[in-house]
Amino acid sequence: MNRRLLSSLLSAMLTLLFCADASAQYNRSAGQSAPQTETVRVMKKNAQTGAEEYRDVERKVSKDRYGNVSGTQHDLAVDGAFEGQTVAVIQLYAFPFDKPREALKRKGFSVYRWSGAPSVEELQKGLQKANQLWIISDSTRQLSDAHISAIKNFYEDGHGVYIWGDNQPYYADANAVAQALIGGSMLGDTMGDKPVGLREKDGTPGLVPDHLLTTGLEHIYEGITIATIQPNAKLKPLIYGSANNLVTAYYEGEGKRLILDGGFTRLYNKWDTAGTGRYVVNAAAWLANYERFGDAIIAKKLRKDDAEKK
Repeated sequence: MNRRLLSSLLSAMLTLLFCADASAQYNRSAGQSAPQTETVRVMKKNAQTGAEEYRDVERKVSKDRYGNVSGTQHDLAVDGAFEGQTVAVIQLYAFPFDKPREALKRKGFSVYRWSGAPSVEELQKGLQKANQLWIISDSTRQLSDAHISAIKNFYEDGHGVYIWGDNQPYYADANAVAQALIGGSMLGDTMGDKPVGLREKDGTPGLVPDHLLTTGLEHIYEGITIATIQPNAKLKPLIYGSANNLVTAYYEGEGKRLILDGGFTRLYNKWDTAGTGRYVVNAAAWLANYERFGDAIIAKKLRKDDAEKK
């Protein structure tokens, strides 16, 4: 049995076990990069009574033009799952944030964004209301040690942090924050500008398959010119670029979650290329850290529906 098939079978088994206990915030395909079937509700006539009634039927999934499974039902989280939760964004390099904001809204997240570094006091106040923090770096450092101390306290409390850099030198604050939180860093300037598929074996480009972050993703755009995540004992690989450089890595442990990414151009350039929108909402749903905070961070309606099911 080849590695890819074995991985898919194991993923399917784990997903069935996971979904039996999971709360209502995750879709049934959570943790599957390439689900093969989906359940849809259709109206059918009862052969005995003649009455029309809804039934759940299995059908083969459809895919978009980039080869990813179609439909928000194959994102990690259900639409509206995190209503009432806020993604705080420190955007130090200027570009339109409209597309990510729109995508995050679909899952219920609001976005509170600082254009440039806020005061330390303003940052601390904002973080008190935030579920997670995204930092988009610039070429020169703008965050002070006091800013980073506040971010570290937020992270140590279990709140997710996404650290975005890009090609040299656009990782000044990304490296400062990553170093303080997890000893991480990125370097370099590698040409990308291509979609990559699932990673078939070690030493090849692509997405690490069947992680919650890569739910519904067989292909993803890597960014234009990108930085490379440097070796780190704590960080685990997630996306290798077309040059086989590590573009995105994550940390999960001790109730904490973090993503370090060397390709922030994905957030605004060629947004409609493979997988970006789904990846962004998957990342936010994962960083929300339901596994630590539980029902307190999901929409009240889902809590109510889930309680009724039990």
